Amino acid sequence: MRTRTLRFGLYADEQGLAWVSGLVAEAVGSHSARVVRKSVQVTLCGGELTTADAYDHLAEQWAVEHPGQSSGARQPVELRVDLECSLKTWRAIRKAVLHSLCPEGMAPHICRVPWSA
Repeated sequence: MRTRTLRFGLYADEQGLAWVSGLVAEAVGSHSARVVRKSVQVTLCGGELTTADAYDHLAEQWAVEHPGQSSGARQPVELRVDLECSLKTWRAIRKAVLHSLCPEGMAPHICRVPWSA
């Protein structure tokens, strides 16, 4: 088994981050994988790029979907989860998490936590 990484750009506060982390844990638990490490990043590429720059479109998405509402403590972050699993299992876990993030499908809707994968 190799270590493979899931990466999700999120515009989230602590509650939203906990929700997404729970979705990942649930997907991992239903497959034969093991979490090696989980981290939340605010810089990328060795600190050369901030998540605010990389995922600025998520803050814009929030503003469009929630006009006039405060974004509160939300900020652009990257959730990284290193898994020990096969490529097939990694793909299944990623697909399950993405489906859980947007269960409504392709129809227009408001995401609970704006995300990018």
